[in-house]
Order: sequence, then structure tokens, then C-alpha cells
Amino acid sequence: MATRTSAPTDHTPDSVIDEALRQVVAGQIGPRKPGVVYDNADGVFEVLDVTTDRTEARRILRRRAAQFAIIVHDRTADTIGAIGTAWTGTDRVLKAVS
Repeated sequence: MATRTSAPTDHTPDSVIDEALRQVVAGQIGPRKPGVVYDNADGVFEVLDVTTDRTEARRILRRRAAQFAIIVHDRTADTIGAIGTAWTGTDRVLKAVS
């Protein structure tokens, strides 16, 4: 009879996994929340909305693996669009909100 090797997550409660994923997503979103203005190499953006519902984010971005979607006003091009890129060290907050 074959023996089964347990993976480390076999006994990890779903709540622990969900919280770990939530923290990763929050880190990728960074300080972006409605009203925040930030810039990077692509332009200057005002955050209009942040969606962390995976189903909605995947629909908005048309990506099967999307974990979040951020609706932004691109002030450089004067357009509104959705992004799913992670916050990086090259992004810079120009206007914070509380």
C-alpha cells in the first residue's frame, strides 16, 4: 500500500490561509485607496475605487488570476481605467487621504 506524504497546508485552517492571502493582497495594493494620488513611470493617477472581491476583480481586469482591481483616473492621459499591478518602490504617493 502506498503512503501519502502530507503537504504543509494539509492541516492549516482555511482561515489562516485566507488571512495570509489577504495580507499579501494588501501589500500589493499598498497605500492606494480612493482619493489617493500617486505617480510612477507610467504617469500620475488618482484612485477612484479599489476592489478586493476576486470574482469582480477578475471580471474587471479580464484576468483569471486577478486578486484585486484598482480603478484610476490617469491624470496624464485624462482617462479612466482599471489596473491590477502591485505597488512597487518606484510608486510615490503625491496626495494621501486619511
